[in-house]
Amino acid sequence: MQIADHLKSLEEHLLDPTVRRDSETLASYLADDFLEFGGSGRVFDKAAILEDLAKEFQDEPPRPASLLSDFKTRELAPNVILATYKATRRNAAGEPIGQSLRSSIWTHVNGQWQITFHQGTPILATQNPPATRK
Repeated sequence: MQIADHLKSLEEHLLDPTVRRDSETLASYLADDFLEFGGSGRVFDKAAILEDLAKEFQDEPPRPASLLSDFKTRELAPNVILATYKATRRNAAGEPIGQSLRSSIWTHVNGQWQITFHQGTPILATQNPPATRK
């Protein structure tokens, strides 16, 4: 399996509500120095994200995992990869309810990929797709 395919699989796991509710599994994906800039503007470290995700959807049934599209990777340094993609959130019926642009930095340490940084930026319904620079 190529690194890009493997990292896409890991990102899909991180968006899976079953994994998001399993603090032990989730913690194994996150580096100890993990940092996230959330779409809400809040900043999370590993402890905060584990606590926050444990409460996610606590009072409602889990909805289907977000769908990933436009997944790309770029090597930043040996064993350090930037992954970028679009995530589409879905409601319980599987219908799209919102999109965000995502970026993650993955580091390969001790034989395993761990996420060290993540950022999600909501896409407003009125926004046009980003222009491509030439």
